[in-house]
Amino acid sequence: MGVFSRFLDIVNANINSLLDKAEDPEKMIKLMMQEMEDTLIELKSSCAAKMASRAKTDRTYKEALSAVDRWQSRAELAISKGREDLAREALLERKQAKAALDQLQAELSAYDDLIRTAKSEINQIEDKLTTVKQKYQMMVERAKRAREEQAAQEALKRANDSSTFGRFSDMEEKIDRMQANNEMNRSTNSSLDDKFRDLEEMDDIDAEIAELRKRAGL
Repeated sequence: MGVFSRFLDIVNANINSLLDKAEDPEKMIKLMMQEMEDTLIELKSSCAAKMASRAKTDRTYKEALSAVDRWQSRAELAISKGREDLAREALLERKQAKAALDQLQAELSAYDDLIRTAKSEINQIEDKLTTVKQKYQMMVERAKRAREEQAAQEALKRANDSSTFGRFSDMEEKIDRMQANNEMNRSTNSSLDDKFRDLEEMDDIDAEIAELRKRAGL
């Protein structure tokens, strides 16, 4: 497909309609962007070539303009010196240079039209590409939000699952049993400590009684 045909297809394309019909809109829009970027490269290259050719033609035009002036001056010089024959020849050269000048002027005008058209096409493609990129960014953001919403819904579904509550309930019961065992262990340990403290206190009292008996001579 030629660059001009692609340009027309792109400019005339209804992006929304194409995306609505596409099975994979994200893939479709990537292909569109690639096509536009390739077309832009070719259009800019073609425009640069035309501008280079115009610059070359412009230099030739300036040379032809100088030639016209130069042969005009020579014709006037020949007349002033009484050399009408040389003046005629100079005027013939001037005429040829003038014809070349007119041709070059027409070529410059044609180049100006071509370059102006090429720049307009480039601007249209760039505007279209900007629109497509914006749509692509919106599509990416929508897809991201959709994935996040789906993940949140799946997490909520898992949280509401009866098996999940069952696992929580089992864990709570296990923790309750562990706490009860800990309480019992603490209670048993406390009771044993109390018994030993009682024995220790009895030993102290027995020792005091023995001391009192000793003092009383019993």
